[in-house]
Amino acid sequence: MNELLLARWQFGITTIYHFLFVPLTLGLSVLVAIMQTMYVRTGDETYKKMTKFWGKLFLINFAMGVVTGIVQEFHFGMNWSEYSRFVGDIFGAPLAIEALLAFFLESTFIGIWIFGWDKLPKKLHALSIWVVAIGSSISALWILIANSFMQAPVGYALRNGRAEMTDFLALITNPHIFYQYPHTVLGGYVTGAFFVMGISAYYLLKKRDLEIFRRSFKIGLIFGLISVFLVTTVGHMQGQYLVKTQPMKMAAAEAHWETADPAPFVAVAVVDEKNQTNSFEIAIPKMLSFMSYNTFSGEVKGLKELQAEAEVQYGPGNYIPPVTPIFWSFRIMVGAGTLMVFVALVSLYFWRRGTLESKPMVLKALLWSIPLPYLANSTGWYMTEAGRQPWVVYGLQKVENGVSSSVSAGEILITLIGFTLIYGVLALAALYLILKFIKQGPEQPVQTKLDITDKGVSLWT
Repeated sequence: MNELLLARWQFGITTIYHFLFVPLTLGLSVLVAIMQTMYVRTGDETYKKMTKFWGKLFLINFAMGVVTGIVQEFHFGMNWSEYSRFVGDIFGAPLAIEALLAFFLESTFIGIWIFGWDKLPKKLHALSIWVVAIGSSISALWILIANSFMQAPVGYALRNGRAEMTDFLALITNPHIFYQYPHTVLGGYVTGAFFVMGISAYYLLKKRDLEIFRRSFKIGLIFGLISVFLVTTVGHMQGQYLVKTQPMKMAAAEAHWETADPAPFVAVAVVDEKNQTNSFEIAIPKMLSFMSYNTFSGEVKGLKELQAEAEVQYGPGNYIPPVTPIFWSFRIMVGAGTLMVFVALVSLYFWRRGTLESKPMVLKALLWSIPLPYLANSTGWYMTEAGRQPWVVYGLQKVENGVSSSVSAGEILITLIGFTLIYGVLALAALYLILKFIKQGPEQPVQTKLDITDKGVSLWT
């Protein structure tokens, strides 16, 4: 294995680890803030118990997100120094703002929230968790601004073999952000909602702390239904946008080799990338044109024509990304999303009828649905990044030209194994803590009793 392959594996593995925790941070922070707001508004101690229980799980997840995220930035200097040299002036700006602004907000106010219970006024303390939630969303924004430049470069000029920023406003208003950002954040909201719904379903199955988890489930269900329909809508709009701006990525996601008008949608296929065809497929006539343009007519360019255009524009080379994994990752993402919609609607039906707690199969389905948003998030991320291949910055720099020239394959392999093992241990520790606190349940108030006997008075808890 060469340096390029190992560097890609290392960055991919650490990113997947990190991205397991980011969506839950985005979603659960908002849900915890909503629960604490309800406690402040009503003074009901049940909402306080809810807030502390879900807040504890949020803190474990948040800590893991921070630990796994910090390491990623070292990759740019160690394994991808040529990439950093080429676009560092542009790519570094939003990352620096994210650290100085968003991460500062998150880390400062999460400390205030942790240690401020019963010390700060209730409204001010509740505000601190809202700032954490807002900071998490701002953090995602600046990271996606940086990523959007890699997907669709804007506001730059090439000087002395480097890309230099010429228009900061163009960078932060990149049209790509307006589709990628809401899709990512809403995916996080869905993750948080299904996490709350699934664990609440576990307690409803066990008939434990029913009042707390009935309310938790209701909040998660409403939040999840809104989010899952919004993320589906935004995802469809993003797909139509990418048909225009990154047609190669979308053609790979559909295993669409030949230009057609109208274009069929390939539901299932056995892709033969060597011969640039599908050896087997089940297709729905005209449906790809409808998905792309909301009409049953419209030309959708195929991979072969797009490859020929890329050769004219960029020179000889293979510009088709890995079709098979992108094709199936897209279908796994959509399939997971469809299952979440179905589970949420079935849950709504029985919840409205008041019979949800008497339906153990539905409650178990909710519990086992917790991994679905993680699956959708990870496969969606893979499609986004792998679909840009062979470019690290679309149209400007290929991946092979971004890797460091001074790092050996052996050095990358050692750190790859080290990071994988350490992250694996951390992931197991996080899972252990989460499961431990889930089984333990919400904190019970301390009961203080006064015993009066002929021997005196004793106070015990």
